[in-house]
Amino acid sequence: MSDGRWSDLTARVLSALVLIAIGAIEVWLGGFWFETFIAAACGIMTWELARMIDPQRAGVAIQLSILTAAAVLLSYYLPPFYTLPVLIAPALVGAGQVRRARGTYAMFAIWIAAAGLGFISIRENMGLIWMIWLIAVVVATDVAGYFVGKTLGGPKFWPRVSPKKTWSGTAGGWVAAALVGAVFAAYADYGMMFVLVSVLASMASQAGDIVESATKRKFGVKDSSKLIPGHGGFLDRFDGMMGASLLVLVLGLIYAPGEL
Repeated sequence: MSDGRWSDLTARVLSALVLIAIGAIEVWLGGFWFETFIAAACGIMTWELARMIDPQRAGVAIQLSILTAAAVLLSYYLPPFYTLPVLIAPALVGAGQVRRARGTYAMFAIWIAAAGLGFISIRENMGLIWMIWLIAVVVATDVAGYFVGKTLGGPKFWPRVSPKKTWSGTAGGWVAAALVGAVFAAYADYGMMFVLVSVLASMASQAGDIVESATKRKFGVKDSSKLIPGHGGFLDRFDGMMGASLLVLVLGLIYAPGEL
């Protein structure tokens, strides 16, 4: 395969296969294994966030990552009255430690922690099928967006924030998510409204990606880290998942799966 617009495909595919294998095992196991995995991922994303905003304070970034991981794990087991304060606490501590963009750090850190709780709640309270569906929608959105955008090109979606994203890729992600929703609706007898929910989750996933891209651009970094070859960091890979998980968590609190 020649260099150019497909030059990063091999690294992306290999990294994706490893992530899929690890994620599939954790999702299948559920329980404390999955909860610990999600908490660790949130800790890593917080470490990346702190390094982006204040790269000179490596020690602080590590401390905040540990604090966030512990908060995400604890928040699921604590009584509801304590959940929000526990999730917010690491963000407030971090805002007092970083030396610039404290508001940006606090909001992003709260998003990371809340999304982590969302993942755990979806898997443990809503069930395995919902978790598999969420992952399938986000992955389909990302893969379709990548290939359709690379193949068709066309007008940029938001060039000042994310120069590589196109309207064709964005729409391709919606179509792919709708197809995933149709398959799951037929399998679980959720009704065709579930197709619309899938598209909304796709849009939330893309919104999460845009927010992360805007944050990186604000601080002049290309990737949140180099931990995942071909993808960048955990924030680069899971920003869409975080956006979708919060939407699904809210919908799951309002409606039963069969009512969607």
